[in-house]
Amino acid sequence: MSESTAVGTGQPPAAGSAKAPARGARRSLAARIAARAGGGVMRVFLVLVALFWLMPTIGLLLSSLRGAEDIAATGWWKVFTAPSELTFDNYQRLLDNTTITGSLLSTVAITVPATVLVVVIGSLAGYAFAWMEFPGRDWLFLLVVGLLVVPVQVALIPVSELFGAIGIFETTLGVILFHTAFGLPFAIFLLRNFFAEIPRELLEAARLDGAGEIRLFTRVVMPLGGPAIASLGIFQFLWVWNDMLVALIFADSDAPPITVALQQQVRQFGNNIDVLAPGAFVSMVIPLAVFFAFQRQFVSGVMAGAVK
Repeated sequence: MSESTAVGTGQPPAAGSAKAPARGARRSLAARIAARAGGGVMRVFLVLVALFWLMPTIGLLLSSLRGAEDIAATGWWKVFTAPSELTFDNYQRLLDNTTITGSLLSTVAITVPATVLVVVIGSLAGYAFAWMEFPGRDWLFLLVVGLLVVPVQVALIPVSELFGAIGIFETTLGVILFHTAFGLPFAIFLLRNFFAEIPRELLEAARLDGAGEIRLFTRVVMPLGGPAIASLGIFQFLWVWNDMLVALIFADSDAPPITVALQQQVRQFGNNIDVLAPGAFVSMVIPLAVFFAFQRQFVSGVMAGAVK
């Protein structure tokens, strides 16, 4: 009787059977739209966006392969109809330009030590703040976090006076120390938070095996923190390599880095485009090569930080 009534009235099953197909149809339509958006159409759109952002780089590359007369006469897109304009003579002139080649060596001499010092000191300090107990640890870490908001421009005049007093103003050492000092707060903050996520049990097991702090840092913490350290190294390298403000003030005027050397070439030889274009492209390609060389570590570090 109850079954016949339920069938006769039919309200619960009828409502369910009537709504279920509608919901299924709506979900199916949304799923099809999402699938199409995530498929070929979205890929084409992303490729177009990437080409749009790469347009200045492509233009700089093609300009560096054209003569000064061709650059002055037409745009870089002319090479697609006149590929005979492409030549490597500009790069030969670049190699013969002692100012540009010397500035590249100066940039390497500044960037590599500034990056290594920040990575090493930041790793040691990050480990200390994460796993070592000492008086005032939390207050010191808050001070480090507060230094993140200090802009570089605020310190230019006082640091210039300090460097002048101790005799390292307009020297490579002064530029290295400045970049190291302003890179350390972010490095310590990043690595401390990353190291703090290492399981305590793992460190305690290593201590039970007789590992001291140095051995624990080098054999356990550093291998686990490799992705974060690689990400920090890439950030610091790119920042120092592309810097112009600090180099313009603190660097040696007789051995400027590449950013300052190119700016001086523009100021002194405004029509020296056959040297400026390849010089600018080389100065851009080197950090890109470093980034792509450590791309896997960089992505691992970013993803690990996101998950944690």
